[in-house]
Amino acid sequence: MPHATGRVDAARAVVFSPLDGTGRAELVEQRLTDAIVSGVLRDGERLPSESDLSRSLGVALVTAREALEVMRDKGLVRTRRGRDGGSFVTFDRETAARMLERRLREISRIELRDLALHVSAIAGTAAETAANRASDDDLENLDRIAAGADLETAGGARRAVSRFQLEVAAVSQSPRLVHEEMRLQSEAGPLLWMCLREQEYRDRSALARTRIIEAIRDVAPEAARAATIAHIDGAFEWLVDERARIDALAQDEASVPLSPEEGS
Repeated sequence: MPHATGRVDAARAVVFSPLDGTGRAELVEQRLTDAIVSGVLRDGERLPSESDLSRSLGVALVTAREALEVMRDKGLVRTRRGRDGGSFVTFDRETAARMLERRLREISRIELRDLALHVSAIAGTAAETAANRASDDDLENLDRIAAGADLETAGGARRAVSRFQLEVAAVSQSPRLVHEEMRLQSEAGPLLWMCLREQEYRDRSALARTRIIEAIRDVAPEAARAATIAHIDGAFEWLVDERARIDALAQDEASVPLSPEEGS
């Protein structure tokens, strides 16, 4: 089967892959918003036309148009008319951070754990299977992705994770695993990999890729699976701690008494 490496930007392929379920405008908006917040779609980047977007996502033209209208109202995209016109990403780091933090606060710890378990099951199985099926060319592709990873920014690190995990799924030679990996990256990726805001976790992510590649090269399926799951578990633990920090900060702010001027 065709691999995602080199010829295709895996993170972008995930963003513009067909949506599951009914094609509601809310799903289109969430998919594109997650891509903007996670840094896969960058500030100033031109989005596909409404017709191209509707075709790639498998939704009606009116659905894509409605989603873009909502995103314009939120200040996530701007539209320019004319020959060089179209819809362009407007990325504001502070706004994006607040959106992700709000999403984190709205999901329970049980839901977070369930999400992490699902991602671990798919990515771990893909790595385990890839260890039994990888060719020398496959290993060269994985090495190339690891070597070319951008660890300077959260967005670059997120794209590296997306591209690597999708390529591992492709190496497993299972179309179902590839499809599910793409779906989960769209649903869970921006939230799960919030930890990549921190350089420490970007470095950990790079180390995890090295360990996974070594296990695949050594035809060690259990080690490949274990390294993959450990990587995801670390991201989940960071999320739990981050949510506790955000909740504590919100409680502290709520307990601060109003000044006479604010209370009047």
